[in-house]
Amino acid sequence: MKGSVIVAATALGALAVAGCGSSSSSGGGGGGSNASGATKSCVASVGMEGPLTGPVAVLGQEQLHFAQLALAADNLANKTKISIVQGDTQLNPAQATTVTQQFTSNSKIVAVVGPAGSQEVEAIGPLMARAGLAFISGSATNKTLTTGKYPTFLRTVSNDSVQGPQDAHYIISNLHPKAVMIVDDQEVYSTGLVAAMIPIFQAAGIKVDHESVSQKVTDFSSLVAKVTPATTVVVLPWQIAANAQQFGRNLAQQHKKAVIFGTDGLFSPGTFTINGSYVSSFGPDITAIPADAAIAAAAKAKYGSFGTFGPPVYAAQHVIDEAIASVCKSGQTPTRANVLAAIKKTNEATTILGQPIRFDSHGDPVNSKFFLFKINSAGKYNLIPG
Repeated sequence: MKGSVIVAATALGALAVAGCGSSSSSGGGGGGSNASGATKSCVASVGMEGPLTGPVAVLGQEQLHFAQLALAADNLANKTKISIVQGDTQLNPAQATTVTQQFTSNSKIVAVVGPAGSQEVEAIGPLMARAGLAFISGSATNKTLTTGKYPTFLRTVSNDSVQGPQDAHYIISNLHPKAVMIVDDQEVYSTGLVAAMIPIFQAAGIKVDHESVSQKVTDFSSLVAKVTPATTVVVLPWQIAANAQQFGRNLAQQHKKAVIFGTDGLFSPGTFTINGSYVSSFGPDITAIPADAAIAAAAKAKYGSFGTFGPPVYAAQHVIDEAIASVCKSGQTPTRANVLAAIKKTNEATTILGQPIRFDSHGDPVNSKFFLFKINSAGKYNLIPG
């Protein structure tokens, strides 16, 4: 990705004051009223948590860039003055906690985009709930996150209970393995997907070798040595694409022909390029959506190449921007309470994701789906029609 790495997590945003002069698709919310009605400006701050540096900075930077693109477009369309306060989590729950403590103590921040990982959401969920601060992730998919324990959490992507079974059934029906190896990376995102997929494989009579490896491991020779001749598919629900690339190299070095089937974090053209591999992603390739041509062109021109991690964050930022605008239009001062209420009323018929966004009572998007790609010999990701 192009663009400089940004570390700042504590920069202050603009004051949240009353008023706005534009409409919104998100609906209004409750909260403190402004008796004098809307004024000329609608100013607010939104936090953005992502891995802006570290081993998956390429994904975090993409998420930041798409949040910035959404914000610029929304500020122009709605005549708002919303700003982003950046927080670098490095995909680390402890770091995410530090950033969240800074965000929750900054009363000017009325909502947050992110964080990226399910393990981070688990770490910060209670802090966000106590602060009454809405946070919308574009990539955290563990199904337990929306069971009610984090009442201010929402996401613009489907959860593992959709992706895991969908991927498992595709593998069974199209790749026809007699045995699979499935390897979790010891993080919540990964273990959640593994838990959803294993019972489906077993019910189909497929032998399952479940392995576990730390994200810090960078040589998988010993793990690859366990891939038997009968094991024709290796499932890697990982967050670090470079690790999957090394796993693929180790397979080739040991002359093993198993096909890699990865999930979201492996969608990284230029990093994970193993020919014949599959990648399931929560986000679409927006370059293949005609209605997104202008956004895709703007993103490429300003930031360079991108994958599927940015667009769901664009959608999350847009939901928040529209919620703030609707609060301002109603003559109220944006607060955490009324912005959260407006977010929950979101009902967008068209979005960058090529599908509507409306949240159920748990914060999951209604009727959202996953997308499947296959990598060719040139490293290109080709969408498999669903």
